[in-house]
Amino acid sequence: MTFTLAKFKSSDARPIIRALMAFGSAEMVNRIVRILVVVVIARQLVPELVGVAALTLSLFELIRVIANIGVGQKIIVAPEALLERICNSAYKIFWKWCTAVALIQFCVAGILHMGFDQPLAAKMLAALCGVYFFMPGGLVQCFRLMRAKKLPTVAKIGASQTIADHLITGVLVLAWANPWAIVLPKLLTAPLWLIMMRKAEDWSFDPAKGFVSRTEILSFGVAILATDILLALRNNLDKLIISGFLGVTALGSYYFAFNAGIGIIGALATAFGTVIYPYLCNPGAQTQRQDALNFIICMGLIVFGGLSAAQFILAPIYVPLIFGDHWAHAIPLIQILSLAGIPLVLGAITSAFLRATDRANLDVWIGLTVCVATLSAMFAGAQLGLIEAAIGWVSGTTSIIILFLITVTTDWRSIRREKLS
Repeated sequence: MTFTLAKFKSSDARPIIRALMAFGSAEMVNRIVRILVVVVIARQLVPELVGVAALTLSLFELIRVIANIGVGQKIIVAPEALLERICNSAYKIFWKWCTAVALIQFCVAGILHMGFDQPLAAKMLAALCGVYFFMPGGLVQCFRLMRAKKLPTVAKIGASQTIADHLITGVLVLAWANPWAIVLPKLLTAPLWLIMMRKAEDWSFDPAKGFVSRTEILSFGVAILATDILLALRNNLDKLIISGFLGVTALGSYYFAFNAGIGIIGALATAFGTVIYPYLCNPGAQTQRQDALNFIICMGLIVFGGLSAAQFILAPIYVPLIFGDHWAHAIPLIQILSLAGIPLVLGAITSAFLRATDRANLDVWIGLTVCVATLSAMFAGAQLGLIEAAIGWVSGTTSIIILFLITVTTDWRSIRREKLS
């Protein structure tokens, strides 16, 4: 596979690199603070209490992904003449949809309480329903910033909220060794995100500027929503599988290993996909898009290959040193999970590329395949133990590489045909 990077101008590469550096540096600061908080949590809470918080947050993240209905991507690709009308329609959709998601989460909390005898997790999940009433007021502004390629601003806002979340968590855990200390900051920092987003982008709902058909917007977002749901299932059902087959204590160890390990790389991979999407949308000729993709692939392989290798090699050193000897049993888990770094970034690139080339439906099928492969392999591994479950998760996630190669190779063949014609 040959990458022709010479055709990709440095002037084209610089905005992408700046955006990646902004997201990357913001994410690294975020992760450094998060590691410090994980240290506090690891030293203050036993695995059983960490497991209860992990169960709550896993369900919250799984449900919250439904709020991303794909409407925001329509704002990014909207023609200038229709932008204000699309933003108005999107604003109304966001409010109705987020309210519906809040009701769904409240029902899930009730089921968790009555059906699974988890009253504490249910109460925390119900409290987190409040997050959805802060989101609609800033989502249009967020996607307008991305449309304008003001990605460093988006990165700064996201990092500020997350760092505030971690700092509040650390203070609460020190003062109150309770799972609520891990969960409550998610709700407390939601207003901060809303205020910063509205300050960064001066937009307000104006019915006088008109609307577009809701059907047009929603049909665009269905495939994106489906893909994001599948990704959320892959990223959160693993923890429910661990909890169901190996218990809350094992979940606490796995949750720690995930956050101290591949969680860092996974978050960076997600940020990577967010950054590259606007640059793959309508850049000109198909060959120009391919040159940009080649550059992005090479950058992703170099950066995430290095991060994965460093994490695998250094885990035996930094885990006991930073987190304490009583978490040394999680070192093999961290090393195994770190092997998924390359597949995760290739998955993010594939998804962004397919959405940018109006093939979101294919992205859904790829997401479904990877989700089934990952969770099935993990389900089988969990019958044997925690290490085997982690191996299953990595093995299933690695199927991204095969699907990535098929997708990109197929697109390259179409470009060759374009050149020949």
